[in-house]
Amino acid sequence: MAIRPKAKVISHPVMARRARAKEKVDAARTVMREPGGVDFLRKWFEEKGVRKVKLGAVDIDGVWRGKYISLDKFFSAAKGGLGFCDVVFGWDLADELLDNTQVTGWHTGYPDANARVDVSTGRIIPWEPDTAAFLLDFVNKDGSPFGASPRQLLQKIGRRARDMGYLPKFGAEYEFFIFKETPQSLKEKGFQNLTPLTPGMFGYSWLRTSLSAPLVHAIIDGCNAFGVDIEGFHTETGPGVFEAAIRYDDLEKSADKAVLFKTVVKEICARHGLTACFMAKVNAKLPGCSGHVHQSLWNMKGDRNTFHDESVPDGMSQTMRHYIGGQVSLMPEFTALYWPTVNSYKRSVENTWAPTTATWGQENRTTAIRVIGDSPKSMRLEYRQLAADMNAYIGMAASLAAGLWGVENKVEPPPMCSGNGYEANAQPLPRNLKEAVELLERSDRARELLGEDFVDHYVRTRKWEVRQYERAVTNWELERYMELI
Repeated sequence: MAIRPKAKVISHPVMARRARAKEKVDAARTVMREPGGVDFLRKWFEEKGVRKVKLGAVDIDGVWRGKYISLDKFFSAAKGGLGFCDVVFGWDLADELLDNTQVTGWHTGYPDANARVDVSTGRIIPWEPDTAAFLLDFVNKDGSPFGASPRQLLQKIGRRARDMGYLPKFGAEYEFFIFKETPQSLKEKGFQNLTPLTPGMFGYSWLRTSLSAPLVHAIIDGCNAFGVDIEGFHTETGPGVFEAAIRYDDLEKSADKAVLFKTVVKEICARHGLTACFMAKVNAKLPGCSGHVHQSLWNMKGDRNTFHDESVPDGMSQTMRHYIGGQVSLMPEFTALYWPTVNSYKRSVENTWAPTTATWGQENRTTAIRVIGDSPKSMRLEYRQLAADMNAYIGMAASLAAGLWGVENKVEPPPMCSGNGYEANAQPLPRNLKEAVELLERSDRARELLGEDFVDHYVRTRKWEVRQYERAVTNWELERYMELI
């Protein structure tokens, strides 16, 4: 079966390249959804000259874990699954083994988990053109979703939305730093005095993106060819800071694109001798890096935005109001899911474009939730609490679950914030990871909405993270106390 669609006639060479890249991705996915998809995959591999396959999934911290496998191994896995060591759920992002987990550990012997290949996620890696990439789902022995897996959590909440009659459409945008550093130079410098790609504070700079055009185009074109469609790309305020907006899509596809985007940028930057950083706060004197997520609920046909109501002056439907009500109400106890690292909370500072309280407003960038648009097509909210260090599967799943809970229970939001959100009389957000984890651990609604298995495992991993920080001796302490105490 031929999978080459007819090419559209596009005169501009850049637009033509992008169209061809998108056609390749769409054609491949069409083939993979066909009955007997493995046989079609063989033909697709032959056409594309695929010689090896890369399989992967993200762990709780959002770090990609994967491996290359042979074609024979892949086709066997595509039919019957494969084993993947479950230590990926038993260590932290530095590969230190957690001492408090239940899902795996020395007490279980770190066995292989059952993993299934999601063949619909197949794409050719543009910078490794003989290699196809696929995402994995983890399942229990009985075939049910593995409770600690972030991607399975997202799928679970997506099914709940559809059961309620809603099609969630999401889109992520990321801010990130790029440094003229390699992994080796970062360690040699002790992660201090790093050289940014560009100097100075220059947001929305036409000049800076042009000066870095080879890299910028490599990132945009690489993402587009990889099926991660970029809607916008520009410099942000800060040395070497950029922002990218990923085109919105159905929930599950949007989350896949968001988690893939970060590794795409890191891989392409590495090929240019650079390092991309998605920490929430790199420097106390500079703004933090956001990971805002745009959200809306549509009817199941996808032709009506249920967030919009033309009969009311502000265009906000009751569904949207209740959705926001649920998110604002659960925001403090869900914060550990949105801000997963010790560093996350350094971003939450007054007058730095990141929220400190559970607030919402229309076109208000000082609040945690910003309502955007007033038309049937554009009406949506921007969830601004999320930062660039989020695990997109978890951040999207938790915020959607909170919104759906609000819709189901008809939760009215607090009064809209029309001024400075930092001065609003509103629920404060947790100030550190330890406080946030304690709120999450006590949250009956988190366990009800997200599942006992996931929340229990997540809380254990965050408690570990807190303990590692509490034992660390920081540069701040050395500089402050060493000579004078």
